[in-house]
Amino acid sequence: MSRTTTMTVRLSGALSEYVSANVGETGSYENVSEYIRDLIRRDKERMERQAFERLKAELTRAFAAPDSSYAPLSAADVIARNQA
Repeated sequence: MSRTTTMTVRLSGALSEYVSANVGETGSYENVSEYIRDLIRRDKERMERQAFERLKAELTRAFAAPDSSYAPLSAADVIARNQA
């Protein structure tokens, strides 16, 4: 079950003006909360996309490596390597 958290954010100057320009009758969002939620969702998607791209790049390098570069590893070896 998800929970709702209320947060207070203080903005001044150019940031406050920028948010105001994007909210209300002249902006793309009806209220500040909607705008902030959208920014957070987009940031989350960006972070997930970057993680996927890093994984994809790592797999591409691994599959391109010659078979002779592979060494057998146990599950314990992998766990130890990832904890380091």
